[in-house]
Amino acid sequence: MNKWTRRGFIGAGVVAGGALVVGVAVRPGNPVGKLRGDVANGPGEQLINAWVKVNADNTVTAIVPHCEMGQGAHTTLAQMLADEMDADWAKVGVMQAPADGFYVAPDMVRAFMFPGTIDAPDWLEPTYNGAFTQISRLADALITGGSSSVRATGQHTMRIAGAAARHMLIGAAADEWGVPAGEIVAENAMLTHKASGKSATYGEFAEAASRQHMPQTPKLKDVSQYKLMGRGLKRLDIPAKVNGSAVFGIDAAIDGQPLKYAAVRAAPVPGAKVEAINAETARTMPGVLQILNMGDFVAVVADGYWQAQQALNTIDASYSKTDGDVLDSALLYARYGKALDEAGDSGGKSLASTGDAPRAFASAPKKVQAEYQVPFVAHAAMEPMNCTAWVHGGKCEVWTSTQVPLMARSAIAKALGIPDDDVTVNQLYLGGAFGRRLESDYPVQAARIAKATGYPVKMIWSREEDTRQDFYRPADTSRFSAGLDASGKALSWNNVFTQKHDPAGAWDIPHYDIANKSIRHAEADAHLRFGSLRSVDHSQQGFFIESFVDEMAHAAGQDPFEYRRAMLGKSPRHKAVLEKVARMAGWGSKLPDGTARGIALVKSFGTIVAEVAEVQMKDGRPRVTKVWCCADPGYAMNPDGFVAQMEGGIVFGLTTALYSGITLKHGAVEQGNFNDYLMVRMDEAPDIAVEIINGDTKTLGGAGEPGLPPLAPAVTNAIFAATGQRIRKLPVMDHFA
Repeated sequence: MNKWTRRGFIGAGVVAGGALVVGVAVRPGNPVGKLRGDVANGPGEQLINAWVKVNADNTVTAIVPHCEMGQGAHTTLAQMLADEMDADWAKVGVMQAPADGFYVAPDMVRAFMFPGTIDAPDWLEPTYNGAFTQISRLADALITGGSSSVRATGQHTMRIAGAAARHMLIGAAADEWGVPAGEIVAENAMLTHKASGKSATYGEFAEAASRQHMPQTPKLKDVSQYKLMGRGLKRLDIPAKVNGSAVFGIDAAIDGQPLKYAAVRAAPVPGAKVEAINAETARTMPGVLQILNMGDFVAVVADGYWQAQQALNTIDASYSKTDGDVLDSALLYARYGKALDEAGDSGGKSLASTGDAPRAFASAPKKVQAEYQVPFVAHAAMEPMNCTAWVHGGKCEVWTSTQVPLMARSAIAKALGIPDDDVTVNQLYLGGAFGRRLESDYPVQAARIAKATGYPVKMIWSREEDTRQDFYRPADTSRFSAGLDASGKALSWNNVFTQKHDPAGAWDIPHYDIANKSIRHAEADAHLRFGSLRSVDHSQQGFFIESFVDEMAHAAGQDPFEYRRAMLGKSPRHKAVLEKVARMAGWGSKLPDGTARGIALVKSFGTIVAEVAEVQMKDGRPRVTKVWCCADPGYAMNPDGFVAQMEGGIVFGLTTALYSGITLKHGAVEQGNFNDYLMVRMDEAPDIAVEIINGDTKTLGGAGEPGLPPLAPAVTNAIFAATGQRIRKLPVMDHFA
């Protein structure tokens, strides 16, 4: 079976429907015998099942398969496990699961193959679970992405694992005490049998519990029974990040092995090869050990990173020609425009069609048309790409921060020509990712350098390399036309756009009640590498769709909030979110001259989010002063963490809306560092207010990405309300230079 890509899983809108039956994720059998040596080898530790260990001192450790990159997944997943286990939260810790096939995410694969819903009777669950687990292993599906940690692994693995562990601990105590299991109460990591007066800690029965049969479908708590879930518990990863003991990829060290350092520079145009290099000066510089032409990139290895980078800066290189060499940004957008012209009103690939949109548009008394553009966007994670690698004895070991450790393992093995099992990936904290670390190019580079040198090497990308060799959110162009009746009601919606990636369905508007709809994709190639940037296609589609809805509202002479609200009669959860954010913002209240508000509504990764942005025009430039956000994720397992994710998504979205724009010259990226690729600074951060609606406690949505998509259209809609200037091309500040 071919390996599936991480795009495939994220593209499925992982667990979009969330209707998977509870009780699927504890795989058949209990592999603790195979895992114990790797994850529970400390004194007094007992592995109850693959996801939880209990120490003799009654501490509980949740073994979490997803990486921690600031999103708080470690805390919330531990919280879900501990609640079902009735553990003492004050004694709960987290361990990063190793890059091992036992920790793949079968629910993500299950959702990919059967998006929306796949219910199975309890007696079939072990079979289903076993099948999807095997498929997941073949696919290396150990992934952190798609805002899926809580709604997939949390809901369908950690909760089950906690409930199963609780069941096993009670079973062990019942056997020892000779009492019915149903008479034993588990609470706060204590087991109590009231009739006999016996009690013991979890730690006392941990070893016996590990030998108990593990239930595949343990009974889970109803929301009314939650003690930890639904509470804003403090993050478990924060103390280490405050006191400096947290180890990120760039901090990696190898016990007893001195490191050398590598700086790299790839060919500036994707697909080009390094034909020749002039390294005469570099070879004479202090600390330089080796200069390598690796074919697709140049590497300098030195005693220190600064020495390596300074030497690399002196090297001249020539590169092979590619078809992309002719591409400037203007030519690329012209290519997109041509594709849309050729698609016309009905061409391209149809993605959704109801009624007869062209006919309804032709006969409509009022017509609205618009075209929008977004540029390439880089991830610009604070911690640039880096990886420490050591190839010795025919095996490779890497220390890095990645969202796909098993896929990285496979990519390294393929590059070095060795079996997957001969590659070990040590997962460390991520200093930001936003989707960039779903790619395995940088671990592969480090492994190739380590193989070429024969000693351990820490490879670190410069900020310029990080910006110019990214996997980018694609530049895109989207055209719309809508027909309105005399009252302004939408009769038709016709949309065609050029870039379609992940997740599937980001272009759709099922919540807006429009009888005639046509949505199409016109293929237009771009030579830069596509990458999943936070919220993926919802980032650009949210801007396109919610900008055009705003234009329809103004064409109809109606208030943008009321116009949207009128189209949400069949989508009560969307309507409730929109109405809530309007109340939060005091929508319709009088504002000072030069100040206005814009509104937008987007559902992504299972969460409905509406935002209102307040923009103040000062000295001819917009400043976003406030953002109100209302979100319905179904149920927020850790409300504080959820709010933090919304706030992070809003600030990230503000950067992409105001500043982010990668441009091309002769096929190469022009920007390099934060002087020409700007971020929102602290003094530009708006006041943010977030409210949560728990609209469906059984269907969980994501948190990491849904806060971003409504931000850009809310801002540009506010600018229009303030100035009459409609921003149809991002970034915004290009219009106010």
